[in-house]
Amino acid sequence: FLFIFNYNNKIYLNYKIKIIDEFLNKQDFNDLCKLGIYQDNNNKFSVYHNKINNSGVIDSIIDKKLLERLHKNYHPKAMNILNEISPEKAHLYEYSDFTIIVTNKYSKFPIHDDTPRKLLSGVIYLMPEKNFGTIFYSDKKGSNENNIEWKQNRAVFFSRKERETWHSYQGDGLNNRITLVYNLNTNNIKGVYEVEKKSYFYGNLRFKINPYLSRFFKITL
Repeated sequence: FLFIFNYNNKIYLNYKIKIIDEFLNKQDFNDLCKLGIYQDNNNKFSVYHNKINNSGVIDSIIDKKLLERLHKNYHPKAMNILNEISPEKAHLYEYSDFTIIVTNKYSKFPIHDDTPRKLLSGVIYLMPEKNFGTIFYSDKKGSNENNIEWKQNRAVFFSRKERETWHSYQGDGLNNRITLVYNLNTNNIKGVYEVEKKSYFYGNLRFKINPYLSRFFKITL
């Protein structure tokens, strides 16, 4: 794997990213790629949440046995990554979300820093063989653009931080972009802001209104 600490090659970033190639084992990767939910999808973004914790499945669109297998196979690894990148947040963990996101080939998600419920944010590139990777920036304006190149079964992890972990993603204009977004989450939003030493009032306000701003005005705070 390639571990990027505060910089990526020539480009300075004030946060940590971890990249792991061949993250999923062959069976899990193939089973995720063969899911039927990808067929004839012309929406700008199609999002399929699958939530689980150590007590069992919370909510699932995919086969529950597959979700349980994913949690068993990768939860220890994800927790190790969280403890490496942002150990102060590990105690806040409550559940995992294995989300399938299908991005239309012509769609672009705006620059954002992720919601505070995400303790560890991860994306695994699934299909097709070629597309655009995730793009990271040093600020919301898009300075120091840094594209983590697309490679099937490549995982990219980071721990979000309020108004710092700026990133975006988009289709390549040729094919829909299919990813597994693997997040370690919490419902203790106040605890996240305490750890980050950020304003809970302002941050929680952004957290609640940004989905609407993004949906109707294509912007975020």
